[in-house]
Amino acid sequence: MNKEVMALKVGIVGASGYGGLELIRLLQNHPEIEQIDLFTSSEVGTVFSQKYPHLVNIHDQPMKAIEPEHISKLDTVFFSTPAGVTTKLLPPLVGAGAKLIDLSGDFRLKDQGTFEHWYQKDAPPIEHLEKSVYGLPEWNKEDIADAEVIANPGCYPTAVLLSLLPLLKNKLIDGSQLIIDAKSGISGAGNKPSQATHFSETNENFSIYKIHQHQHIPEIEQAMNTFADQPDPIMFTTHLVPMTRGIMTTSYAKVNGQVTEEQLVNCLQETYKDSPFVRILTDVQKVSTKQVYGSNYCDIHVKVDPRTNQATIIAVIDNVVKGAAGQAIQNMNIQYDLNEKTGIDIIPLWI
Repeated sequence: MNKEVMALKVGIVGASGYGGLELIRLLQNHPEIEQIDLFTSSEVGTVFSQKYPHLVNIHDQPMKAIEPEHISKLDTVFFSTPAGVTTKLLPPLVGAGAKLIDLSGDFRLKDQGTFEHWYQKDAPPIEHLEKSVYGLPEWNKEDIADAEVIANPGCYPTAVLLSLLPLLKNKLIDGSQLIIDAKSGISGAGNKPSQATHFSETNENFSIYKIHQHQHIPEIEQAMNTFADQPDPIMFTTHLVPMTRGIMTTSYAKVNGQVTEEQLVNCLQETYKDSPFVRILTDVQKVSTKQVYGSNYCDIHVKVDPRTNQATIIAVIDNVVKGAAGQAIQNMNIQYDLNEKTGIDIIPLWI
């Protein structure tokens, strides 16, 4: 551990969203964090614990304006903002001194045209897109360690990529006809009220949304091409489940040749033998989102149907932790040569 980076000062832009709140919860117990500043563009001076009473006597300070001269004095700044916001806020801060970790998605896609097509927003400047590093720790650790700007992966892509990249890279499954069925809890939509997340709309209901239009499709395809030399498009569908947290992705792919289930399992185990937050499940009767609830774990399970030669690859994560805040802190730990588990080595909640 690098002792020179003790007493880190960090900031959170967009602290009042679900991702921001989760960053506060995890960073509060991080042993290397000395100071957490909360920034806002619309509620400067508002005492944070007045908005969120669960933080009384924990974060009673007023929120601050987003000013480069203040942010430049921090070690790391997390941007937990809606899509399109960081595009404007982050560029002036590049080179000011702080490491910048974006959870919004604005800096994940390298092609401006692709971003604007899928997000329907103006793309960030190309020089900043080229400089940003995709923050999937299990696959991009060396680049993350030296990055000034990190594009934290999306929640769905995290589960999909961790479960499929090893099998694609080692040519064990056919990537040309991938079908990925994904389900998420309601917190994935953020805390801004809408008809889609209204209690009356979601309770006792199950819905499919953004059919063939989800903005995580190009992100998954880009990463598959980058890390596994897999250029083919995917079939990706998303569903909203009436629960607060959790993502389950179930992917279907033909195995190549005479590849066995044992080979798939061995490949996953070998790939992630040094990855503390990826657990490969064997000999289980069921897989559930509850088993990773509140934690930074990604659990993966694979089965092969010998009748169809088809593999079913399942991954579960907590969308707010491994899919957002936890993974961002994992990236920060790597940047400061800390143990990846520092501050986020949390047992999942079961009840």
